[in-house]
Amino acid sequence: MITEFVAEFARLIATHPEEIRVESTQSDDLVEIVLYANQVDVGKLIGKEGKMIGAIKTVISGCKAKDGKSYRINVEPIR
Repeated sequence: MITEFVAEFARLIATHPEEIRVESTQSDDLVEIVLYANQVDVGKLIGKEGKMIGAIKTVISGCKAKDGKSYRINVEPIR
């Protein structure tokens, strides 16, 4: 659910939405989400002073109250 949200949100922002890819790994209490995007879109997804990615993290943190897991999100350029 969260990974699909992150992917769709990133596609709405990105210049190259077809290149957006999201991977997640889960442990007992942590879900790490890695968002891969075109180099041009990495800056857009992070935003000025990290405000865009911060907003995404804020929305995701609301899910912690529901399922008790912590979420970490990283934006990486496609290699």
